[in-house]
Amino acid sequence: MNELYEKYATEIDEIFTRYPADQRNAAVMPLIFLAQRERGFVPEEALPQISELTGVSETDIRGLLGFYTLFHEQPGGRYRIQVCTDLPCALRGAEKYLQDLCAALGVTEGGTTSDDLFTVQAVKCLAACHRAPVFQLQGDGTIKYYENQSVERTLQVIAGIRELHTSKGGSIG
Repeated sequence: MNELYEKYATEIDEIFTRYPADQRNAAVMPLIFLAQRERGFVPEEALPQISELTGVSETDIRGLLGFYTLFHEQPGGRYRIQVCTDLPCALRGAEKYLQDLCAALGVTEGGTTSDDLFTVQAVKCLAACHRAPVFQLQGDGTIKYYENQSVERTLQVIAGIRELHTSKGGSIG
Protein backbone atom coordinates (compact mmCIF):
# COMPACT_ATOMS: atom_id res chain seq x y z
CA MET A 1 0.00 0.00 0.00
CA ASN A 2 1.07 3.56 -0.61
CA GLU A 3 2.31 5.09 2.68
CA LEU A 4 1.64 8.66 1.53
CA TYR A 5 -1.94 7.72 0.74
CA GLU A 6 -2.37 5.83 3.99
CA LYS A 7 -1.26 8.87 5.94
CA TYR A 8 -3.14 11.54 3.98
CA ALA A 9 -6.01 9.66 2.32
CA THR A 10 -8.65 12.32 3.00
CA GLU A 11 -6.48 15.16 1.74
CA ILE A 12 -5.30 13.23 -1.31
CA ASP A 13 -8.86 12.26 -2.22
CA GLU A 14 -9.86 15.93 -1.92
CA ILE A 15 -6.93 16.98 -4.13
CA PHE A 16 -7.98 14.48 -6.80
CA THR A 17 -11.53 15.91 -6.84
CA ARG A 18 -10.09 19.12 -8.30
CA TYR A 19 -9.03 17.37 -11.52
CA PRO A 20 -10.73 15.19 -14.13
CA ALA A 21 -10.45 11.50 -13.26
CA ASP A 22 -8.37 10.79 -16.36
CA GLN A 23 -5.87 13.57 -15.48
CA ARG A 24 -4.51 12.49 -12.10
CA ASN A 25 -1.10 13.69 -13.26
CA ALA A 26 -2.37 17.26 -12.80
CA ALA A 27 -2.30 16.66 -9.03
CA VAL A 28 1.46 16.08 -8.93
CA MET A 29 2.41 19.49 -7.53
CA PRO A 30 -0.16 19.50 -4.70
CA LEU A 31 1.00 15.99 -3.78
CA ILE A 32 4.63 17.14 -3.72
CA PHE A 33 3.61 19.94 -1.34
CA LEU A 34 1.77 17.43 0.81
CA ALA A 35 4.82 15.16 0.96
CA GLN A 36 7.02 18.13 1.85
CA ARG A 37 4.77 19.58 4.53
CA GLU A 38 5.70 17.32 7.42
CA ARG A 39 9.50 17.42 7.23
CA GLY A 40 10.16 20.60 5.24
CA PHE A 41 11.55 18.66 2.27
CA VAL A 42 10.40 15.87 -0.03
CA PRO A 43 11.89 12.62 1.25
CA GLU A 44 13.26 10.20 -1.31
CA GLU A 45 10.71 7.54 -0.40
CA ALA A 46 7.85 9.89 -1.37
CA LEU A 47 8.85 9.96 -5.05
CA PRO A 48 7.67 6.46 -6.01
CA GLN A 49 4.52 6.98 -3.94
CA ILE A 50 3.67 10.23 -5.75
CA SER A 51 4.49 8.52 -9.04
CA GLU A 52 2.15 5.64 -8.23
CA LEU A 53 -0.69 8.02 -7.32
CA THR A 54 -0.35 10.30 -10.34
CA GLY A 55 1.23 8.22 -13.09
CA VAL A 56 4.00 10.84 -13.40
CA SER A 57 7.47 9.31 -13.66
CA GLU A 58 9.94 9.74 -10.81
CA THR A 59 12.25 11.44 -13.30
CA ASP A 60 9.61 14.06 -14.09
CA ILE A 61 8.90 14.55 -10.38
CA ARG A 62 12.62 15.14 -9.80
CA GLY A 63 12.52 17.68 -12.61
CA LEU A 64 9.78 19.59 -10.81
CA LEU A 65 11.71 19.44 -7.53
CA GLY A 66 14.77 20.88 -9.22
CA PHE A 67 12.93 23.57 -11.15
CA TYR A 68 10.63 25.08 -8.53
CA THR A 69 12.25 26.91 -5.62
CA LEU A 70 9.24 26.06 -3.46
CA PHE A 71 10.19 22.39 -3.37
CA HIS A 72 13.12 21.08 -1.36
CA GLU A 73 14.99 17.82 -1.82
CA GLN A 74 17.18 18.16 1.28
CA PRO A 75 16.48 18.93 4.93
CA GLY A 76 17.06 22.52 5.95
CA GLY A 77 16.24 25.14 8.52
CA ARG A 78 12.75 26.14 9.50
CA TYR A 79 13.15 29.10 7.14
CA ARG A 80 14.84 29.14 3.75
CA ILE A 81 16.46 32.34 2.57
CA GLN A 82 16.64 31.95 -1.20
CA VAL A 83 18.78 34.53 -2.96
CA CYS A 84 18.43 34.99 -6.71
CA THR A 85 21.82 34.74 -8.39
CA ASP A 86 20.74 34.78 -12.05
CA LEU A 87 22.82 36.98 -14.34
CA PRO A 88 20.73 40.19 -14.06
CA CYS A 89 20.74 39.91 -10.26
CA ALA A 90 24.44 39.03 -10.24
CA LEU A 91 25.12 42.22 -12.20
CA ARG A 92 23.37 44.11 -9.40
CA GLY A 93 25.56 42.55 -6.70
CA ALA A 94 23.63 39.39 -5.76
CA GLU A 95 26.66 37.11 -5.65
CA LYS A 96 28.58 39.40 -3.29
CA TYR A 97 25.44 39.89 -1.22
CA LEU A 98 25.04 36.09 -0.93
CA GLN A 99 28.70 35.62 0.05
CA ASP A 100 28.55 38.38 2.64
CA LEU A 101 25.25 37.13 4.05
CA CYS A 102 26.62 33.61 4.38
CA ALA A 103 29.74 34.95 6.08
CA ALA A 104 27.64 37.00 8.52
CA LEU A 105 25.57 33.93 9.39
CA GLY A 106 28.58 31.60 9.61
CA VAL A 107 27.37 29.25 6.87
CA THR A 108 28.28 28.36 3.31
CA GLU A 109 25.72 28.55 0.50
CA GLY A 110 23.24 25.74 1.10
CA GLY A 111 24.14 25.63 4.77
CA THR A 112 21.96 25.96 7.84
CA THR A 113 22.59 28.21 10.83
CA SER A 114 23.60 26.61 14.13
CA ASP A 115 20.14 27.30 15.61
CA ASP A 116 18.56 25.33 12.71
CA LEU A 117 16.32 28.28 11.86
CA PHE A 118 17.79 29.42 8.52
CA THR A 119 19.12 27.73 5.41
CA VAL A 120 20.67 30.06 2.82
CA GLN A 121 20.36 29.00 -0.82
CA ALA A 122 21.20 30.41 -4.22
CA VAL A 123 18.26 30.11 -6.64
CA LYS A 124 17.48 31.16 -10.18
CA CYS A 125 15.04 33.91 -11.09
CA LEU A 126 12.69 35.34 -8.53
CA ALA A 127 11.35 37.76 -11.18
CA ALA A 128 12.64 40.92 -9.52
CA CYS A 129 15.86 41.56 -11.46
CA HIS A 130 15.42 45.32 -11.36
CA ARG A 131 15.31 45.24 -7.55
CA ALA A 132 18.24 42.96 -6.80
CA PRO A 133 19.64 41.82 -4.53
CA VAL A 134 16.40 40.00 -3.78
CA PHE A 135 15.51 36.98 -1.69
CA GLN A 136 12.42 35.05 -0.83
CA LEU A 137 11.92 33.80 2.69
CA GLN A 138 10.00 30.55 3.02
CA GLY A 139 8.84 29.15 6.30
CA ASP A 140 5.81 28.21 8.34
CA GLY A 141 3.74 27.88 5.17
CA THR A 142 4.42 31.43 4.01
CA ILE A 143 6.60 33.13 1.44
CA LYS A 144 7.76 36.72 1.70
CA TYR A 145 9.85 38.64 -0.81
CA TYR A 146 12.52 41.18 0.10
CA GLU A 147 13.92 43.44 -2.59
CA ASN A 148 16.80 45.97 -2.80
CA GLN A 149 18.51 44.17 0.04
CA SER A 150 21.69 44.78 1.92
CA VAL A 151 23.21 42.32 4.34
CA GLU A 152 22.42 44.70 7.20
CA ARG A 153 18.70 44.86 6.32
CA THR A 154 18.56 41.10 5.90
CA LEU A 155 20.20 40.56 9.28
CA GLN A 156 17.50 42.80 10.80
CA VAL A 157 14.81 40.56 9.27
CA ILE A 158 16.58 37.49 10.64
CA ALA A 159 16.95 39.09 14.08
CA GLY A 160 13.22 39.83 14.12
CA ILE A 161 12.36 36.22 13.33
CA ARG A 162 14.79 34.95 15.95
CA GLU A 163 13.21 37.28 18.48
CA LEU A 164 9.76 35.88 17.68
CA HIS A 165 11.05 32.37 18.20
CA THR A 166 12.80 33.08 21.48
CA SER A 167 10.05 35.21 23.00
CA LYS A 168 6.84 33.61 21.73
CA GLY A 169 7.67 30.59 19.62
CA GLY A 170 6.31 32.63 16.72
CA SER A 171 6.41 32.50 12.97
CA ILE A 172 6.64 34.87 10.03
CA GLY A 173 3.03 34.21 8.98
